[in-house]
Amino acid sequence: MEIIYESIFVSHEHSFITRRLKLQHEIIKIHSHKNFELNYITSGSGKRIVGNSIKPYTQGDLVLMGPNIPHCWDPMLNEAGKEPECIVTHFYENLISSDFFKIPELDEVETLLKSAGNGIVFRGKRVEKAGVSLAKMLNMKGLSLYVELLKVFELLLKIKDREVLALPDSKPIFTDRNQAQINKIYEYVFNNIQSGIFLKDAASLVFMEPGSFCRYFRKKTNQTFMNYVKNVRIGIASRLLAETDKQIAQICYECGYKNLANFNLYFKGIMKKTPSEYRRDFR
Repeated sequence: MEIIYESIFVSHEHSFITRRLKLQHEIIKIHSHKNFELNYITSGSGKRIVGNSIKPYTQGDLVLMGPNIPHCWDPMLNEAGKEPECIVTHFYENLISSDFFKIPELDEVETLLKSAGNGIVFRGKRVEKAGVSLAKMLNMKGLSLYVELLKVFELLLKIKDREVLALPDSKPIFTDRNQAQINKIYEYVFNNIQSGIFLKDAASLVFMEPGSFCRYFRKKTNQTFMNYVKNVRIGIASRLLAETDKQIAQICYECGYKNLANFNLYFKGIMKKTPSEYRRDFR
C-alpha cells in the first residue's frame, strides 16, 4: 500500500477550504499533510485508516484530524458501481495560532483542534446536523461561510459520543524534508505486516544502520519502530475481530504473530481487554 505526502493548498486569503470529493479506489492512497481535516461521508462505505486505526466507515462518518497523521478512506463500490462521496474541509495549518483564535469564546474550539492529533470520530444525532452545515458551506463565501463553520464547531463540542481513533503516539513529528523517508517506512510495514517485518530491511530503506535507524525513527515519531509495528498489528487485529468471524488464532497469524499467547498478551496490553472480550463487545 503506497503512502504519499500531500501538499494541500489553502490560499492565505482564506483560512480553510471545503470541497465535495469522490473516493476513487484507483487514486486513493494513505497520505498525510500539514492541514487539519474534517471529513464527512455523504454516501457509500469502505475502510478507514487513521494512523494505526483500521475500521469501516459508512454514510454519516464524521472524523476530525490534526496535521501530519497518515490516513485514507479506502472505498467500496455499491451494487450500482457508484463510489463513496465525502465533504472535506481542510484548515490552514496555522489556524489555531492566529490572532482570531486567541479570544476566550473560542478556547473550547482551540482545545478540540489540539486534541484531534490522533483523529476523532463523532457519533450521534448532531453529526447529521453538522453534515447539513458542511453541505451548505459548499455554496457559501465570505463571512457567512465562516459563521457556518463556527456552527459546525459548536455542534462538535456538544457531541459527547466520540472516540480517539489512533493508538497513542501514532502521530509523527517531522518536517517536509524527512517526510518521504518516514513514508517509505510506513509503506514497508503495511506491505509486510503478515509476511514479516525486519529491522535491517526497514533501516536499509533510508540507508541507515539498524542502530542509527532506531534512534532516527524514535526521534521523528515519538515511539520505537517495533512499538509502531506492534500498534499497527493490533489495529489490524481489532478490525478483523470486529468485522469478521475468523478464529482468533487465524487473526493472530494474519497480523504477523507466530505465537497466540504473545498475541493475546500484546492485544490486552494495548486494548485493555482480551481479543475474545473485544469481539464480544461488538456482538
